[in-house]
Amino acid sequence: MGTIREGGCLCGAVRFKTDGEPVNIRICHCRNCQKSMGSPFFARALFDQRALTVEGDTAGYLSSDALDRMFCKACGTRLFSRRTNGTVVGVALAAFDDRNTFAPTEHIWVAEKIDWVRLDDGLPQYQETVPQ
Repeated sequence: MGTIREGGCLCGAVRFKTDGEPVNIRICHCRNCQKSMGSPFFARALFDQRALTVEGDTAGYLSSDALDRMFCKACGTRLFSRRTNGTVVGVALAAFDDRNTFAPTEHIWVAEKIDWVRLDDGLPQYQETVPQ
């Protein structure tokens, strides 16, 4: 077992734990993330789905064939973006109890960034996803 980190939604009805280290930590600027988060971007830590345990009542919205976005049914806090193929899940960075647990390492889908967002943090930027 690795390092356990915990978090939850605004109202406390949903609690989660992650086990171990994330696959990556990114800020996504794609239009789907903007719309689903109601925010200029989605800052998330990506984990193997087996590393995430969730307690509480969540609902989901299939925003594409590949991604199911999960939120608290009671307060609406957007918590996770789960790959429908069962591989990985993005966990919202601000939903962790220690909101400074993880720091992003790169920006993706910058081609769809909102014009007034300024990226001057020195992190790598990719027009779409990260090249393999």
